[in-house]
Amino acid sequence: MNVAQIVERAAKYFPDKPAVLFEGASLSYAELNLRANRLANTLREKGVARGDRVALFLPNIPAFIVCYHAAVRIGAIAVSVNSMLKEDELQYILDDAGAVLLFTTDDLLVNVPLDRCPELKTVVVCEGKADGNPSLEEWIDAGSETFSVKDMDPDDPAVLLYTSGTTGFPKGATLTHGNVVSNVWTTVHHAGFTPEDRMILFLPLFHVFGQNFIMNGTFLACGTLVLHRRFIPDQVMASIQNDGVTMFFAVPTIYIALLNMDLSADDIASIRYEFSAAATMPQEISAQWTERFGRPVYEGYGLTECSPFACYNHDFRHKFGSVGTPVENFEIKIFDENDQELPLGEWGEICIRGPGVMAGYWNKPEETADTLRNGWLHSGDIGTMDDEGFVFIVDRVKDMINMAGLKIWPAEVEQFLYKHPAIKEAAVYGIPDPEKGERVKAAIVLKEGKTASVDEINAFCRDKLAVYKAPAVIDIVEELPKSATGKILKRILRDNG
Repeated sequence: MNVAQIVERAAKYFPDKPAVLFEGASLSYAELNLRANRLANTLREKGVARGDRVALFLPNIPAFIVCYHAAVRIGAIAVSVNSMLKEDELQYILDDAGAVLLFTTDDLLVNVPLDRCPELKTVVVCEGKADGNPSLEEWIDAGSETFSVKDMDPDDPAVLLYTSGTTGFPKGATLTHGNVVSNVWTTVHHAGFTPEDRMILFLPLFHVFGQNFIMNGTFLACGTLVLHRRFIPDQVMASIQNDGVTMFFAVPTIYIALLNMDLSADDIASIRYEFSAAATMPQEISAQWTERFGRPVYEGYGLTECSPFACYNHDFRHKFGSVGTPVENFEIKIFDENDQELPLGEWGEICIRGPGVMAGYWNKPEETADTLRNGWLHSGDIGTMDDEGFVFIVDRVKDMINMAGLKIWPAEVEQFLYKHPAIKEAAVYGIPDPEKGERVKAAIVLKEGKTASVDEINAFCRDKLAVYKAPAVIDIVEELPKSATGKILKRILRDNG
């Protein structure tokens, strides 16, 4: 078994078919498989071995796909890194994963702390000027054309996908070859992907939704991936028409944006299927879409930790407001704080069991044990289940902020804020946003005798933090509400807006 066999198989049966369309260029399955083979041979010749971690610090470009499939076919572990991270954030992940090689672009090189990552031996530049580093094309040209995909055990790690940790630092969810392959098959089965479909992908490839559900799902179905660097409405709309897109994948905020664009059914006539995940779809938005376009938005639920697909609305019928029922071979139960199953209709923690559930968090046994208990993945989400098995998300156990599907851990932002010389105390929390679901807000107390403006703190954050993590709203206050033990009461801050 190997995740890379998805592309190898498609190249065998559909060699001339476009695997990827990107910015006016087409890459066939035969070409994609050949480039991955060549790069795999070069990786092996450069000393990258089975189990080594290979980091992908890349935007949505075809090089991501080639590098990913080259790494996993030699048995290395592909480490997906958010391309919006800055130097300190990137260093933490590279060190935590023990990455020996990094693929990136010239634009992102400024954020690569090569001198502070002792295990990182090589940086390969995939786009732009190599600046003294090897280029991806050099490595592809140097490799031979044939390669036998490494046969891996289903329990062998295939990828590390970093998600926020309870300490405020990211955790590497370790997905095995068995996790990914089984979950991608489940995706194709439930969503009905076919070789005739063209799936648009503007969501980030470093995220499990874009990587497994859309990219690998497309390749398993032998369809065509219509790749975009990001969601730019006019470009995406033109692509839908020019590239004949048939399946559309987005997060709720994008459906909100499209509904505000005065679109008609003719504008998206080629599309037969829309899907939403990564954040809860507001019921009224789903209803508006159905009313305007005559079909529902299919919805899914899952976590990076379960590869991600665990729940689907709908195979048989749709329930507005629900994320659906468990997908094949998965179970979902609602547990109380003692890990006891609750009666139908009661609120509790959504817990998941199935073949997509991760092996654990990389090098974090305590957090793994806390999240995987008695064979169940504890999601951290509060939900309920009705008498037909439909799951409804109510709230989150944790303080995680979910902004348009991007998850932000407040402790990480708070720890960064404390680096500012004028800040005495900081509390970071989420506030409602009509389009993005939530925004990041910070309440800050300054040190006595120190001054700092909101604009100064905002610039400080945006210079060193990924833009989406930087507080959108900053309040400089005299004091923060606290309990008798000195704990900052974020609930009061949220209630006060």
